Order: sequence, then C-alpha cells, then structure tokens
Amino acid sequence: MIYVDTSVIVALLTVEPKTSDVLAWYTGLQDVPTSSDWLLTEFSSATSIKLRTGQLSEANAKRVHKEFDLLAAGGLRLAPVSRSAYSQAAKMIKLHQHGLRAGDALHLAVALELGARQMATLDGTLAKNAKRKGLVLISF
Repeated sequence: MIYVDTSVIVALLTVEPKTSDVLAWYTGLQDVPTSSDWLLTEFSSATSIKLRTGQLSEANAKRVHKEFDLLAAGGLRLAPVSRSAYSQAAKMIKLHQHGLRAGDALHLAVALELGARQMATLDGTLAKNAKRKGLVLISF
C-alpha cells in the first residue's frame, strides 16, 4: 500500500513546483493510493491559504475543491483516523529532535497503523521520519 500525505495531493490538484512529477507518478499508478480522513481538513486548509495569499482565485479554488471531491470519491482511499493513531502521533511529536509537526505525525501514525509499505510526501521532515520508521519513499 502507498500512503500519500497532503503535500502530494495539493501538488496534484494545484500548481506547485513538483506538480508535473506528482501528476506523472499518479497517472502511472496501478493501485489506488491511501490517505486518511485528516487529508480532508488539511487539504481545505492548504487551499484556503492559497486563496488568502492570492495563489488561487475564487473560481480556481472551487474547481480544485470539485476535483478533490472526485478524487476522494474514487481515486484515493481515505481511512479513518483511530484514537490509537492520535496517541502514536503524540508520542512521535514528543521526540522533538525528529521535528515532526502534528499533521505530519498523524499522517505517519495512520500509515504505520494501516501497514503501508510506501510513503509519498513532498515534506522533507516527514520523509526522514517515514524512512526512519521503515517506509519506502516515493521520489519526486
């Protein structure tokens, strides 16, 4: 199973430096990637920031949200976030030297709980922590 974090989905649906790489990767997938319900909140936050900072227009933000809804309905598996995943994320964050932020720790905890073997992320700190936990990283 390939677990994807929010950074990859944002790059897939909006203009980012790695958008073309992510799009090429996604279109070549054989299996539906997995993320968690946390993606719903974090993706909305990312697009709202882009809207507030002028990186997205109102019309483009609406289009992006429609595309996200379609993706969440069939091109991406969303798993629920368990109480255990929240606890594991909190434990990871307490290891301050690893530099994980709350959302990234939650993504990593869910990926591990689901038994993911691969992680797709554009976040360097999350990537280092995923690799440290034994996940194979998707390179973009």
